[in-house]
Amino acid sequence: MSQNTSSSSSTNYSNAQNSSSTSGGNNENQVLTRSRLQDLVREVDPNEQLDEEVEELLLQIADDFIESTVNASCQLAKHRQATALDVTDVQMHLERQWNMWIPGFGTDELRPYKRAPVTEAHKQRMALIRKQMKKF
Repeated sequence: MSQNTSSSSSTNYSNAQNSSSTSGGNNENQVLTRSRLQDLVREVDPNEQLDEEVEELLLQIADDFIESTVNASCQLAKHRQATALDVTDVQMHLERQWNMWIPGFGTDELRPYKRAPVTEAHKQRMALIRKQMKKF
């Protein structure tokens, strides 16, 4: 792995750890704000309105996810004895812990699409549906 020191894709991991642990309830340090959350909800369903408690819970979950991702990524950077957090550290954590791949960041390699294995129960349901469709 090569260490990337550009400011756009790396950051000092000790600063990242300190800022993530002090972001408690401060709205200025939140990545996902209440207004952005409402915008996202409107994109999905323009008629949907979240309760205050639900908004708070979703904001807390997002903050916890970001904090755990930053901390784990910093540990990976520390493990490779780097002084900067690299995009590949974040990618590795997201891919291994959450099975997430964010396209457009880090390596430009094409990721092969893994088709989910079809279970026997699914095959039986599909056969039943096909059988029912033939009757009509």
